[in-house]
Amino acid sequence: YVGCDAEQSGVMQGEIVANYLKNHPEVDVNKDGKIQYVLLEGEAGHQDAISRTDYAVKTLIEHDVKLEKLSYQFADWNRGQAENRMSRLIEQYGDEIELVISNNDEMALGAVEAWQKAGYDCRNWPVIFGIDGLDDALEAIKTGKMKGTVYNDKEGQAEAMLKLAVGLATDSSLEDLGLENGKYIRLPYTKLERQ
Repeated sequence: YVGCDAEQSGVMQGEIVANYLKNHPEVDVNKDGKIQYVLLEGEAGHQDAISRTDYAVKTLIEHDVKLEKLSYQFADWNRGQAENRMSRLIEQYGDEIELVISNNDEMALGAVEAWQKAGYDCRNWPVIFGIDGLDDALEAIKTGKMKGTVYNDKEGQAEAMLKLAVGLATDSSLEDLGLENGKYIRLPYTKLERQ
């Protein structure tokens, strides 16, 4: 297996959200001392979705962020489904939403599109965070539409897969690949955040 540790991505996402909230108390728009949030989850029962969700929220709580959950919505890692779910949440909660946590950037970008189409001024959006480090997400962070993501090293994973495939095909030693338990290659995530 070549990939990343979903738990690490959830922890890192929680850390960048907590850091942003610490530096931007204005996110608590209604000044009630709690952050009202919605969470866009990958898919029901998917281990990565469960880990990313649990560890992001747990990390926020460990950083003394007081949270109030408005809704969790499954959007199957999909931008269009996330936009649809977010549009309904905007109709239901509107300005009450202060934070959107998304299990991946595709769904975070769907949330961005929903807020754009709802006609809200970007300065009045909730803060939106994703995971993966997609180019579109990095652009959204530059323009302030998203506040952060956790970069998934897809290039490093592709290189590790190639080295593993070549090693297996040629019966070469796999010792230099850093296999965990003789089976796994896990590359670290990296935090990318707007200050």
